[in-house]
Amino acid sequence: MIDTILATKKDMGQAFIDGKRIPTTKLVAGPCVVTQIIDKDKNGYWGLQLGFGEKKIKNTTKPLRGHLKKAVKAGEKFPRFLREMRVDQEPEAKVGDPVAVSDIFVVGDKVIVTATSKGKGFAGGMKRWGFKGGPATHGQSDRARAIGSIGQGTTPGRVHKGKKMPGRMGTDTVTVKNLKVLSIDEAKNEILVSGPVPGPRGGLVIVKK
Repeated sequence: MIDTILATKKDMGQAFIDGKRIPTTKLVAGPCVVTQIIDKDKNGYWGLQLGFGEKKIKNTTKPLRGHLKKAVKAGEKFPRFLREMRVDQEPEAKVGDPVAVSDIFVVGDKVIVTATSKGKGFAGGMKRWGFKGGPATHGQSDRARAIGSIGQGTTPGRVHKGKKMPGRMGTDTVTVKNLKVLSIDEAKNEILVSGPVPGPRGGLVIVKK
């Protein structure tokens, strides 16, 4: 049974339910196409590969065209995104079968969404980790936003792995659980979920039941 669909983030809004204002996120979910059946005998598990979106043929490599030739009919554009999902038993779907949002979800379902968070670029310790920083007065002139000590002394004589320091912030894989499906628009392939979803507009979102 397919319990996952690929989507892109559209925009945010709000809904009023039982007198409470709830932030919402609109996702364009599907239609997806089954591009590969993963066989347990060959790979050790059952799975499906789904394709979503569109991209031009000239932007598709020849090996990928060969991989998708059974799933994409003549004249159709190739999917922009390909993602794999595991299933518990041999899937009933075949290569080339479409997958719509209404095939998986109904209003009221709780879903798990996974996406890549927005990239913030190189960030300091205060922005990236919420450090306090140094005092702004009492002789300090250039340490107000410094992270402070990063270790001990001669022993251990090194900085421990995993130390929170300045660096690139964002572009992390973030999963948010227990978002509620508020509405489904089958004609537009749109699904409205409660709460925020990671990533920018147009970013890929994996929605799982």
